[in-house]
Amino acid sequence: MPGASSGWRPNTAALQGWISRIAADSAANILAKLVEMPLLGLMLYSGYLGYMASLIRKLSAEERKAMIPLQYGQRHAQLGTVILGVTLLGAAAGMAVTFLKNGKLIIGPHLFVGLGVAVLVIATAFLGSSLQKGKNWARVLHVSINGVVLLLFDWQAFTAIAIVQKLLSA
Repeated sequence: MPGASSGWRPNTAALQGWISRIAADSAANILAKLVEMPLLGLMLYSGYLGYMASLIRKLSAEERKAMIPLQYGQRHAQLGTVILGVTLLGAAAGMAVTFLKNGKLIIGPHLFVGLGVAVLVIATAFLGSSLQKGKNWARVLHVSINGVVLLLFDWQAFTAIAIVQKLLSA
């Protein structure tokens, strides 16, 4: 038979390109998912700072003098800015990596919850000027929205663990 002795030989250059593309896609996806864990920690710490800042308003003048130098409110606001930026960049990066890897966004709960978290983080940041003016309605709304954000992001972060495990086993 003609050509029977030559046998089939894989295209090693194409195989190496395919393997390196999968490794790069998986690494980027894993990195995006691993950003979610520290972000969850930042959210919890920011909540603690906000809680401590709220306690200062309820203290006597003498107790307030001792706590004001700790700048809980300022640190809470500064960390909120970092959380806003990392959340939006993380959402954009996660969608970009998914699109680049699959040629489309994978429509599912992880995407919708991630977009919901991003929108709610923007909404809570939008309340900043009203919070600085001491508006109680803004404070209640800020705490409520952030409670929802924390629950959604908690779910989001833990589904990310399953996604990373799936990527590592593939």
